[in-house]
Amino acid sequence: MNFDISPELQALRERTRQFIAEQVIPLEGDPRHGLHGPSEDLRRELVARARAAGLLTPHASIEMGGLGLSHIAKAVVFEEAGYSNLGPTALNIHAPDEGNIHLMEEVATPAQKERWLRPQVAGLTRSCFAMTEPDPGAGADPSMLKTTAVRDGDDYLINGVKWFITGAGGADYVIVMARMEDGTATMFLTDMDKAGITLERSMDAMDSCFTGGHGVLRFDNVRVPATDVLGEVGQGFRYAQIRLAPARLTHCMRWLGQARRAHDIALDYASRRHAFGKPLAEHEGVGFMLADNDIDLHTARLHIWHTAWLLDQGQKGGFESSRAKVACSEAEWRVVDRCVQILGGQGVTAETPVMRIFMDMRAFRIYDGPSEVHRWSMARKLVYKAQQTAKAAQDYSSTLL
Repeated sequence: MNFDISPELQALRERTRQFIAEQVIPLEGDPRHGLHGPSEDLRRELVARARAAGLLTPHASIEMGGLGLSHIAKAVVFEEAGYSNLGPTALNIHAPDEGNIHLMEEVATPAQKERWLRPQVAGLTRSCFAMTEPDPGAGADPSMLKTTAVRDGDDYLINGVKWFITGAGGADYVIVMARMEDGTATMFLTDMDKAGITLERSMDAMDSCFTGGHGVLRFDNVRVPATDVLGEVGQGFRYAQIRLAPARLTHCMRWLGQARRAHDIALDYASRRHAFGKPLAEHEGVGFMLADNDIDLHTARLHIWHTAWLLDQGQKGGFESSRAKVACSEAEWRVVDRCVQILGGQGVTAETPVMRIFMDMRAFRIYDGPSEVHRWSMARKLVYKAQQTAKAAQDYSSTLL
């Protein structure tokens, strides 16, 4: 096992860290960052700064204009970008665009890449991914998908309602998951200004770090040409897994940066703030919380790096990405929660960034599958593997009789 970081990646990490410190963190109090995330104007300014620094959309392929980072390299760079809540927006690596860019690179046709992907990699456009629906539609259980796509000549007509669609406000295009007449699912690409697409409202949410917020979208007889099917008809659920396994992990990477930022703030405060005759950090209760923070941060990073390594080896990493998603979302949340406690009154006010980090991060245990669903999925796979192992042993024993 080799945990060395190449000199090239070390240099990129330091360049990203310096960029975040000098170009991004000073904008964290910008009034253009509101309840539903950074405004489009603020996003464009951040993107322009990252473009000038040579750090824009680093995970995209070199052919498309990115840096072609491996999953391990993403783990290093995304953590540094996540040190500021505006960092992922600046580097164009925030959800849902980061996952959509990965999916489009894997599945889209050359024409679709030129039309939708290349401008997105350049930071000129944004996207959203429309799968989650109100009850009784799809949420944690995608098989409950209610939005439909019906063939009509050379087109498809899409009807349905989607909600909690991150980045919907102001997005240029959307990837829509819809159920076909045979019960399978298909992904469709369509511009957001197409007739029949309505952004009914933006949902007020605990987090405020995503440009475009979280919207409710209605699709009324939206006509999509067959040429704008993403990938193959009927393969939507399979493509969702192509998108979700790496996307779960990049969430872990970005939020690790935010957790580390909160820890750094709490550590500095506990070292300076005195109570009962000595710094807070010298009180055992606070010192233990700082130590536990370090344990959780390191554990999360190891989960991320190991899963990223597996993905770089060409493995699907479904089980491991679920494990990392649960471990990291809960460990990183514990870190931030402890930081609020250490900071006391400073932790529950906007005097430091920790309150915003706390509010933004709580939803991480829900995004891309709640912890309970991932544990349930892991348990099924563990049981199946145990059964297969037992069967193989029994079959082997039979050959010896």
